[in-house]
Order: sequence, then C-alpha cells, then structure tokens
Amino acid sequence: MSRRLPAIVLPVALLAAMASAHAQDGQKLFFEGDMVRGVQKEGLTGPACVLASQFKRKESVVWRVRVLDAAGKPIDDKALKSLTVELPDGQKFSMRFGPHPRGRTDDFFWATAWVIPADYPTGTLVYKVTAVDLKGQSHTWEPFKIQLSQLTVIPGEVEFTKP
Repeated sequence: MSRRLPAIVLPVALLAAMASAHAQDGQKLFFEGDMVRGVQKEGLTGPACVLASQFKRKESVVWRVRVLDAAGKPIDDKALKSLTVELPDGQKFSMRFGPHPRGRTDDFFWATAWVIPADYPTGTLVYKVTAVDLKGQSHTWEPFKIQLSQLTVIPGEVEFTKP
C-alpha cells in the first residue's frame, strides 16, 4: 500500500529550507527598548529614567535600546557600525553603547537623548530605530502603531525644579 503525502508537505518543507538558508546569509536582529524622562542641566522635571511617552517642550526624551542577535545575545558597539533614532522630520540621533546607570556596571545598552525644542509642534511622532551591522545591512524597528506607544509632544513647557 503506497502512502501519499498531502500536497502541503512539500511547500512547507521547501519554505523551511529557504528560511534556514536566509538565516545563514543575513543575521536577524531583535530590539527591545523604551523611552524615559532625562536629566537636564536646567534642573529636574521629576524623577529621572521614568517610563513615559508624553513629553512637553524643552523636556528631555531618552531612548534606551538593547539589540539582540538571533540567539538572544546582546550586541555591543563592537558588533554594530551604528544605531540611530530617526524622527519623521528627518532628525537623527546617534545612540551610544555603555553602562547604565552612568558610571556603574549594572546594565549595558544603547541610549541617546533629545531635548524637545520650545517651538516644536505638538502631536504624535512615529519614530524608528535603525541598526547598521558590520556588513552594512540595515535593520529597522518601530514601536507599535498605536498612539500610546508613540512619542507624543503635548502642549506646554516643562517646569524645572532644583535637585
């Protein structure tokens, strides 16, 4: 008695082989990150390094990102050419890899900060993070496409308090 495999077995096996070959050709990167309130020279706007997605003008936005390889191992500044945050108006902010909190070795990840200009328009910004690997390949990540996950500039200016 001969058994026939369903027609779907061959395409699935072919797709699995193609996916395996692709994984060997190009490295897949995974991103995890958040946005927090930053510390500024003028004073404090409240507790630093607190998660937020809504910021007022003149307030510091800090992006923190960890990049992982396909095995889940964190990638440092020796394994990437660059990591940048890009706003929809074309502004780009280079991220730096290092210890956090600054001066300690509790954790290592990529970070950059941006102080929102006093005249910056209010609204939701669809930013993206782009990594360029040592082979020159770009890998891009964007947060969820819902307003609460995006960076939102809200009306008003931040008030500073002395530390």
